[in-house]
Amino acid sequence: MSVIDSSNTTVSNGDDPTPHQLRLLLTLAEELHFGRAARRLYLTQPALSQQIRALEDRLRVRVFQRTSRHVELTEAGRELLPHARRVVAAADDLRRAAHHLAVGDDTLRIGVCESFGSIPEIRAVLDAFANPQPQVRVLETFTAQLTALERGEIDAAFVHLPVPAGLRAQPLLVEPRLACLSATDPLAARDTLCLTDLAEHPVAEMSPSTFPEGRAFWTADPRPDGIRVRPAESHGSTFESLLSTVALTRAVAFVPAAAARLYPRPDLAYVAVTDLPPCTFALVWNEATAHSPRSERLRAAVAEIAPRG
Repeated sequence: MSVIDSSNTTVSNGDDPTPHQLRLLLTLAEELHFGRAARRLYLTQPALSQQIRALEDRLRVRVFQRTSRHVELTEAGRELLPHARRVVAAADDLRRAAHHLAVGDDTLRIGVCESFGSIPEIRAVLDAFANPQPQVRVLETFTAQLTALERGEIDAAFVHLPVPAGLRAQPLLVEPRLACLSATDPLAARDTLCLTDLAEHPVAEMSPSTFPEGRAFWTADPRPDGIRVRPAESHGSTFESLLSTVALTRAVAFVPAAAARLYPRPDLAYVAVTDLPPCTFALVWNEATAHSPRSERLRAAVAEIAPRG
């Protein structure tokens, strides 16, 4: 068993690991690959490595054996894994119990991202609930919504597809995707574009990158001709910062058509792309909450509104 020498760390014996660190441990134990685990957790790889080292310092035992090409659980890590699962499950139970005590079982908690909460179809769904009204939580980013769903902090979220495996979705509306360009870009004056027109443009995306399927969809990577896109040097941590990245560089971002209405800026241009498939805006929920009466009622409201969307 690989034990960490306590003389090499300033962490006290009473500094217990957090449930968050144990969630990271469980994800890395499933993937046995820092890059894949980091993408699942919406972290950068160095941040995940730092958290795992801090966890091992707190436990005073080496949990993973890693080289530049290989990651595996140590004997101690394999023995600790079921204990970590129990702690994480208990933390989830505690959070759910505290929520029910605070707001009651009849309150729906819905996540909405930034200005997309002004989409008329969302308002129509919320208005379908006369009593009690859903509790709406405005979250800054797509990844914040996914994290809140995973932790049970919200029951459902309104997001653009695709979403990671394990989440279920009910479409609300379908809309085109547009190319967002700097207003000074020569292509900004065009009425329409095709993807080949943008072959030389680096593509801006959110940081940290979303799960692989999401990144591929929102960067149109690879292109229909099989060419891989070139990522922009700068990333956006929020949708507003993504747009600023585009405005200040020669990058392009592919965005929902609603963005042209919600984020009009004199330094940006939104142009239709004829061969770019549309995107779907949907209600998304965690499988764990799929069968609650309030969630079923919410999905029924979406089904009622969706044909009009």
